[in-house]
Amino acid sequence: MFFNQEIQRPLNTYPKWKYLLVVVVLVFGGIYAAPNLYGEDPAIQVSPDVQHKVDQALIDQVEQALVQAGLPYKGFEVNARGQLQIRFSDTNTQLSARDIVAKTVGDGYVVALNLAPAIPDWLKAFGAKPMTLGLDLRGGIHFLLEVDMDEAIKKREEQYVSEIKETLRNEKIRYAKVDRRKDGGFVVALRSEALKDRAVALISDKFPELTIREDTQGSLFVIKARLSESKLREIRDYAVKQNITTLRNRVNQLGVAEPLIQRQGADRIVVQLPGVQDSAQAKKILGATASIEFHLVKTGYPVQNAVAGRVPPDSRLYYWKDGRPELLLKDVIVTGDQIVDASTGVDENGLPQVNIALDSKGGSRMAAVSSKNIGRPMATVFIEYKTEYEEVNGVMKPKDKPRKVEQVISVATIQSTLGSRFRITGIDSAQEAHDLALLLRAGALVAPVQIVEERTIGPSLGAENIRMGILSVQIGLAMVLLFMAVYYRVFGLIANLALLVNLVLIVAIMSMLGATLTLPGIAGIVLTVGMAVDANVLIFERIREELRVVGVQRAIHQGYDSAFSTIADANITTLVAAIILFAVGTGPIKGFAVTLSIGILTSMFTAIMGTRAVVNLLYGGRKVNKLWI
Repeated sequence: MFFNQEIQRPLNTYPKWKYLLVVVVLVFGGIYAAPNLYGEDPAIQVSPDVQHKVDQALIDQVEQALVQAGLPYKGFEVNARGQLQIRFSDTNTQLSARDIVAKTVGDGYVVALNLAPAIPDWLKAFGAKPMTLGLDLRGGIHFLLEVDMDEAIKKREEQYVSEIKETLRNEKIRYAKVDRRKDGGFVVALRSEALKDRAVALISDKFPELTIREDTQGSLFVIKARLSESKLREIRDYAVKQNITTLRNRVNQLGVAEPLIQRQGADRIVVQLPGVQDSAQAKKILGATASIEFHLVKTGYPVQNAVAGRVPPDSRLYYWKDGRPELLLKDVIVTGDQIVDASTGVDENGLPQVNIALDSKGGSRMAAVSSKNIGRPMATVFIEYKTEYEEVNGVMKPKDKPRKVEQVISVATIQSTLGSRFRITGIDSAQEAHDLALLLRAGALVAPVQIVEERTIGPSLGAENIRMGILSVQIGLAMVLLFMAVYYRVFGLIANLALLVNLVLIVAIMSMLGATLTLPGIAGIVLTVGMAVDANVLIFERIREELRVVGVQRAIHQGYDSAFSTIADANITTLVAAIILFAVGTGPIKGFAVTLSIGILTSMFTAIMGTRAVVNLLYGGRKVNKLWI
């Protein structure tokens, strides 16, 4: 008899560390899921540019302006990115305060509407935060942008032309022509074979990524060069990656909270702006490819000859906004890619100007060229790609590829050697100067982009999606809870408790990971609610079978142990499918895969370890004659 008691005593009992683990998981889930209960406050976000910062003086200034306007606020706080957030009790006060705050802080700050999580300080101490809502739940704008790869390659080849010219000049190799070919690649023409041989050796050494072929054209010795396939792939990949960085900088300048900017395929970029409803302004900022170039003015040659079609080989004809012609050298001194900062100001006549700061390479180039050309005029060329749209079936779509517009905005005489800091004048208005500084500060797009897909989701539709999504979860949960309670009685109530804990853990993990909850994600949660009790159904049915042949304690033990392999197999195969969906899917598919994956993992824990902990507490180590199952 003593031997039998020793066999039964370990059955359905957990060591203390397993109970402790379950308690820790429950506490963890409660803490990190709790922020989702507190909602969000309407807020204003003030983002400084690189030359400004949020300090106590600015906070006091804004606070005084709000008090004078009679607008109550809930509080001020500065987040980790150095942005000021002002919380309000309602959206009407928020909207009224936006204009006052924008007028108070002035230029150098971006003021945007935002929603700030209203979580208490004790939860913030744990790093807890609510789930991020996707575009379909919060509302906003979705863009699918396509990068013009042909233009990206063309711009890079034009840079190679300038670099090859400079390399040959530095080595005192006189050339007849260095130009870009219309079908891609470059051509270098020289007047003697000796010069050609020197040029081939120099270009091969300096630019190993070029494939070179020698030829003759009449009396000229020609070098035909073309970028290698690996280099072309690198340029295309760089164009997408750099454009993503630039777009992210521009979105940050706009002050949009929690944007999504990611690559899709070889040449497309997805941009989602939650909470933004002004589609026109978003297009203007995201699609703009504004940049500038600096060229020396061609002197000693009548500009009217160029207008008549006789343009010198080393020059190109440009125009001012009012149509005046200007003849400039083709060689670019500095481009917008080398600008590290741009801010607005006024010149000595009170007219708007943009102050430019270059990186080290651009500053060295500007200093070298300006020191050799003191007294010579230098022009600033503004470059922009404009896309025209037409309405097709109620949707605005681009008519064609972006059109390149180049205009001279200023010509000034070089008075002394210029360095990494100088200014652009001749700008028409302060707003134009502000927009130009914003775009240059955020960076120029490596290649133009056009919008191939656009969707706008209103906040009311997002709220309706949330309401319907929550309702679907509630209906599914209620039906499952009712079925389990009626069919499995006490054990059904234990399974229901585990199911509720499972939902809490899903919310907690998604909140902690910063995962975005989308409408398909809610569908994944609904599916998880149904799947989560599958494991318990298998266990409970096995316990019922065992009760016919063995005692209560042995039946419970056998039920959990025997069903484990079946449960693991079923959940692992589903988890593999969810991981594949996440790896190869995009957008909504990823949202579904994330919640499904997390739900599978949490349901295995709650259905197997969680329910068994409760069953062990109720029945383990006790003499039980009958189970309510």
